[in-house]
Amino acid sequence: MSVQVPEDGTLLPLMEEFYTIQGEGFNTGKAAYFIRLGGCDVGCHWCDVKESWDAELHPLTSSDVIVENAAKYPSKAVVVTGGEPLIYNLEYLTKQLQSQGIKTFIETSGAYPLSGNWDWICLSPKKFKAPRPEILPLADELKVIVFNKSDFEWAEKHAESVSENCKLYLQPEWSKATEMIPLIVDYVMNNPKWEISLQTHKYLNIP
Repeated sequence: MSVQVPEDGTLLPLMEEFYTIQGEGFNTGKAAYFIRLGGCDVGCHWCDVKESWDAELHPLTSSDVIVENAAKYPSKAVVVTGGEPLIYNLEYLTKQLQSQGIKTFIETSGAYPLSGNWDWICLSPKKFKAPRPEILPLADELKVIVFNKSDFEWAEKHAESVSENCKLYLQPEWSKATEMIPLIVDYVMNNPKWEISLQTHKYLNIP
């Protein structure tokens, strides 16, 4: 993590920002502006954005400029992702976004304390660094990546700690999708509290 990132969150290590269609989970198919922050120590070996891990590689960018860029687009929804965005204080960023009438969404492993004011929290817990217990009840969506058969039991363990209104998703890890999708289909048919999430943006060939 970069020691230069100010604690007030007015500057953040921005890896990329882009306007696209949300590809995963509950909000699949909706237009959104994505803000990807650099920096992550969770270390998922199957991560498809490993270039996001080292915050030092990504320029510190004014949160005000990020908000200005997001406000230019028709969809008033911003998804903050990473890396692991909760490494940083996101109070300032979310306050400024919401002051512009922009809804705030986050995708996080939950490994760090929650900061910021969120309209939607997508919690995607990882085995490599467990989520903090206090974040689980706050999740609007629990999205578990299924890489092998043991992940179903692991998913159920976390489902016990979220709220009863939390949406539950199982998503095949992309490189194992052919192998895992039949297992996920069977599992959801037998356990219908779960739904299937697919990385539809990869099928659509968009960011």
